[in-house]
Amino acid sequence: MKLSEKQLDTIAKAAANAAIEAYENHKNQQEKKKHDRRLRNIKLLLRNYRSFKKHCEDVRLEINILDEKLELEYLDSNEFKIESIKRSKEKTLAMVRYIDKVLTVYKVMCEQSGDPEEIRRYQTIHQFYISDGKMTADEIAAWHTVAKRTVYRDIEKACKALAVLMFGVDGVKFS
Repeated sequence: MKLSEKQLDTIAKAAANAAIEAYENHKNQQEKKKHDRRLRNIKLLLRNYRSFKKHCEDVRLEINILDEKLELEYLDSNEFKIESIKRSKEKTLAMVRYIDKVLTVYKVMCEQSGDPEEIRRYQTIHQFYISDGKMTADEIAAWHTVAKRTVYRDIEKACKALAVLMFGVDGVKFS
């Protein structure tokens, strides 16, 4: 069975359209995964914020001690281990400072909006992840006189706003 030129052209166009559609679907899925990963990263950073903060309490002193050890053991094989620990502590300190700045900007944005829901979202994030005395979702719900589900919705919306502040345009999910 021999196909005509017109039939071949139709088949080629259909195949090209199917390939383009498959490529677009794949690209959209990758973008969605990228956005979801950023939201997950925001939540991961927030969940570990208190531990990071604790880790950074005496980090300057620890870095100075590590520097002294590096000077004393310059040729020792532990030099690389100490340098690695020092870099890790410096990265953690830098990340905590960055998170603090982003949270400050978010707080100001929420307060300046004058929207009680925005203010509550910041307070919810602060009470759940940041404050010294961690509150549970039930305690936060009672504090704000809202449903527990509202607390989790507030966290979701706040994390989306924080993703934009932390990652810029990469934190935005385009439809």
